[in-house]
Amino acid sequence: MTQPDGGPVLDEVLAPAVHDLPGGLPAALEAVLMVADEPIPVVELATALAVPAEEVRSALHDLAAEYRGDVGGRPRGFELREAGGGWRVYSAPAHAEVVGRFVQGGQTARLTQAALETLAVIAYRQPVSRGQVSAVRGVNVDGVVRTLVARGLVAEVGQDPHTGAGLFGTTGYFLERMGFTSLDELPPLAPHLPDMDDLEGLDGLADLRGPARAATPTSTAPADGAADGGDDAAASAPALHDVAQATQDTTDEGHA
Repeated sequence: MTQPDGGPVLDEVLAPAVHDLPGGLPAALEAVLMVADEPIPVVELATALAVPAEEVRSALHDLAAEYRGDVGGRPRGFELREAGGGWRVYSAPAHAEVVGRFVQGGQTARLTQAALETLAVIAYRQPVSRGQVSAVRGVNVDGVVRTLVARGLVAEVGQDPHTGAGLFGTTGYFLERMGFTSLDELPPLAPHLPDMDDLEGLDGLADLRGPARAATPTSTAPADGAADGGDDAAASAPALHDVAQATQDTTDEGHA
């Protein structure tokens, strides 16, 4: 293709001939993935390398198998996984403890039970306000929500149109840590949580869902311990402990 003046199109000149580079397409993919700080979708990789998306997808699966040792070589200390809507290189789970000691200097960075339970409620009931989460857990969750936001696991995704209360949901980083590509992959644990009907009247939820039912007086919820480092001031519902277990290992910040 040429420009009107007869010169070559700029995109044609700059298009990388990845198959002519040392190592070809697999090596080019490795080079790009090594500098990625978040999962990269196949389409984005294909665009950057000027290679058909299906060819890129096939090469990614081949690399992942190679790193696992499926094709006869030794298993690597890292792996290539599809998570959070794209592909990224991660340290292998088998070496998580070693990597954790190096990164954390021997300190743990696990989420507390309070944070895990709050994260579980947000994941299953998003978008949801702090008041609605507090109603489920039976304690004030402001400090824990701030911790989850600071860690990039949840974020404010909007406001209740009636009350102006902030609504929270999980982030792409949450999906990445869980190894999910979408929220549809969450385990079927929603039955462990109260129905949203039980939360009517909180932060304007009743206004959004229709006429409110007779309200049941409730006492002011006690606060969680400081941020995510303290114990609950009141016991959480036993079912939430089961829900939180689904996220405990995969959101362990000591893992690579």
